[in-house]
Amino acid sequence: MWGYDTVSDALVLWLGPALLVLFGLSGFMVLRWPSVGIFALVVVTGYIASNLILAARYVRPANQRSVALDSRIGGALADSITSNPTVKAFGAEAREEARIGGVTRMWREATLITWTRYMNVWLWHNMILVGLQAGLTGLLLRLWAKGEASAGDVAFAITAFMLMSGYLRNIGENIRMMQKGLTDVEDVARFARTEPQVADHPQAQAFRGRLGAVVLDHVTFRYKGAETPLYRDFSLVIAPGERVALVGPTGSGKSTFVKLVQRLYDLQEGRILIDGQDVSQVSQESLRAAIAVVPQDPALFHRTIAENIAYARPDATHEEVVLAARRARAHDFIANLPKGYDTLVGERGVKLSGGERQRVAIARAFLADAPILVLDEATSSLDVETERHVQAATEELMSGRTTIVIAHRLSTIRSADRILVFDQGRIVEEGRHADLVRKGGAYARLHAVAEGA
Repeated sequence: MWGYDTVSDALVLWLGPALLVLFGLSGFMVLRWPSVGIFALVVVTGYIASNLILAARYVRPANQRSVALDSRIGGALADSITSNPTVKAFGAEAREEARIGGVTRMWREATLITWTRYMNVWLWHNMILVGLQAGLTGLLLRLWAKGEASAGDVAFAITAFMLMSGYLRNIGENIRMMQKGLTDVEDVARFARTEPQVADHPQAQAFRGRLGAVVLDHVTFRYKGAETPLYRDFSLVIAPGERVALVGPTGSGKSTFVKLVQRLYDLQEGRILIDGQDVSQVSQESLRAAIAVVPQDPALFHRTIAENIAYARPDATHEEVVLAARRARAHDFIANLPKGYDTLVGERGVKLSGGERQRVAIARAFLADAPILVLDEATSSLDVETERHVQAATEELMSGRTTIVIAHRLSTIRSADRILVFDQGRIVEEGRHADLVRKGGAYARLHAVAEGA
């Protein structure tokens, strides 16, 4: 905002009027005393041109470095502060202070270089102004001596110089400040011109559907920069209300499957249909509103518990929020907090335990009432007692919804209607838990390892 204000003020309030006065005075001098006017035009043009060239090629590179380091200071501070528990756990306060000190030291050195270059440019342009004063006065004194100018003309030249020098100084300062402002807003301008990786279709319609039928039709997908596709000619049908578990080693494509259903990425080939609607042809907002996600480690906002639950549906009444919390087995612990539903949870929910955050996330999913539910192993890091509460809540939440479970612990998916075993973007096995164990294939080996652990 500061950069935008600087650029707009420099252009509208200073540079426009200054150029009008400077070239107007020079033009008048050309008409009355051609040699004096041409000299004034050359000096004024040279002054402005050298300001632009020096600002762009001499000052700007140094200013870009200092601005980039200024951003690094903000990033270093945010990193240390948000990770404060980790810093304290390892007794690393001194190391973090030294790291931030190193960044600020580099910023100070870069800023001093930038300031020095500003001063060098300022000194050079002051010398040009001295030359302008000497030239105007000398030329008109010469004309006066030859009887081609009056004493009033000399006085006019001196007065004109005073006026022109003030405007030229303002132009120099404002060109340099405008350059700094442009550098400050450069990242924002570049971001504004960046095309979104996933954009709504120009005629995108709102997603409409309550069944939750998911179809992947000959899907091919490759991450940007990857040499080979993760999915190649991949097809799958998930029936409405079906509970499907995704298992497999890290990098096998489980999380990518969910991201593609949410249309967090676009496909290279094929299509994904939900309730018969191509996800690439509906608006992203309406599509994702139909998919409730309970992640393994829910990130809550630094707001009240009620606001965090209602994030799924901001127009929900307090009674609806409380009902969602009750269904998620969260009401009791919320009621015992000093401010109840008005309790602030801290950054990312740091004031709540893991199980409490999970139940708030489940309450949020209850309130969303979406036809498709994604569970990223919501009980994997909880103690036994808390896991029972969360498991009971998730069982109720899954009722009547198409559910996709990303499974890290096989013991939590025994009741799934279908288990899909992923390996390098392919489904190598599918079936129910007992059938896959008896089959003795990839799932049976994963189960044996899990049981042994």
